[in-house]
Amino acid sequence: MADRTITQEAEDLLRRVRAGDVRALARAVSVVEESGAAATAVLTAAHSVREDADPIRIGFTGPPGAGKSTLVDAYARLLRQQNETVGIVAVDPTSPFHGGAILGDRIRMQAHDGDAGIYIRSVATRGMLGGLAAATAEICTVIEASGKSRMLIETVGVGQDEVEIARLADVTVLVLVPGMGDDVQSIKAGVMEIADIFVINKSDREGAERVESEILAMQSLAMEHGAWTPPVIRTVATTGAGVAEMHAEIARYVEHLRANDGLRIRRQSAWSQRLRQMAQRELLRVVERHTTPAAMEPYATAVLAGKTNPYDVVHETVRNVLGAAAGMRLDHLGIAVKSIAEAKKFYGVLGLHIEHEETVEHEQVKTAMLPLGETRIELLEPTAEDSVIGRYLAKRGEGLHHIAVHVPNVAAAMQSMKDAGVRLVNEQVKVGAGGHRYFFVHPASTGGVLLEIVSSDDPRGL
Repeated sequence: MADRTITQEAEDLLRRVRAGDVRALARAVSVVEESGAAATAVLTAAHSVREDADPIRIGFTGPPGAGKSTLVDAYARLLRQQNETVGIVAVDPTSPFHGGAILGDRIRMQAHDGDAGIYIRSVATRGMLGGLAAATAEICTVIEASGKSRMLIETVGVGQDEVEIARLADVTVLVLVPGMGDDVQSIKAGVMEIADIFVINKSDREGAERVESEILAMQSLAMEHGAWTPPVIRTVATTGAGVAEMHAEIARYVEHLRANDGLRIRRQSAWSQRLRQMAQRELLRVVERHTTPAAMEPYATAVLAGKTNPYDVVHETVRNVLGAAAGMRLDHLGIAVKSIAEAKKFYGVLGLHIEHEETVEHEQVKTAMLPLGETRIELLEPTAEDSVIGRYLAKRGEGLHHIAVHVPNVAAAMQSMKDAGVRLVNEQVKVGAGGHRYFFVHPASTGGVLLEIVSSDDPRGL
């Protein structure tokens, strides 16, 4: 019930976002930044949105002091003049005091206040490398779901680690400034190769020609961009000079990508990398839940006493974590009763209430599920005396009938047990109450307990 409520609230929030409710958009972004079940629901709803317009992400990176914020501001102004809707994510350093962005959207780009066609969000890196915050991609997804056709992403400007922007953006603009001197040489191994377009901002200063010459020299010597050679554009963001030329080159590069299927290839590669990162974060959360200091204390004691070695401990821990991450859990306890109506009186006193009742005709049993934390109690009442539960009651009376364990893929679990010589009660996967798929393991192989293996996976066993 809680999951359905979260999902419904997320869908309602996204409907308001789609309707142009700026407060709803701000709330959705905040939920995503906080992570958790609500964030997942919001992102799921955002991904379900399909737009005729294809939003383009443009990343601006470069060293601190290059004028990236001013350039992004000027570019956003030009896009609005062309009736483009714009989202801006500005990644700022983390405050050591409150953990948020030191520079906020309340300070920068204030001229856009009141413009419904533009939305600006500042986020903190919170120690992340790559010049980006961990949630930047998710924030972009939510803002794009509001209908924005262009996303401008400004990195924090920390130097060589900013290559992550190339995986997130469709177009990467590297902003440099005159007066860097040998700094251009020093950053070439980290950032120069990711640029699709070079911008020399503050080009009214002395030394702009030298920076351009160094870029062109490096392009001729080492940089490989296939059919596309990154152009070099000079701008003065404070006056708007060169911004239109930069926009034209961005548009030209996007058309170049589309013509060569490069946009799809680039995004597919980015998603491949991002999915790996998402999986790593999820596994890390599972590890943190299963390796608390208290949980690891007995292992530490055993290692210190020489009763085991740390490598076996780590291998065992990883196996347990992977089992949990794969979706293995205690699904329910099956209790045989003569009457569900009578049994639920006690459970009602305990504070448990029936969520679902169903009669499974082929098993000749009536079932009732009572949620209990992250698991459930299943009451089993026979509909015929010669049924499995009917015979159980006649022989042993009311009581615990079986324990059910949920697995990601019930067909795969059955095959693994067959291969291992485990004795099964039934050789085929069956469909039970609520549509779940299951089979039973004989007590002879489980230490005297009837074990049900259940799953809600694809009926084909995929």
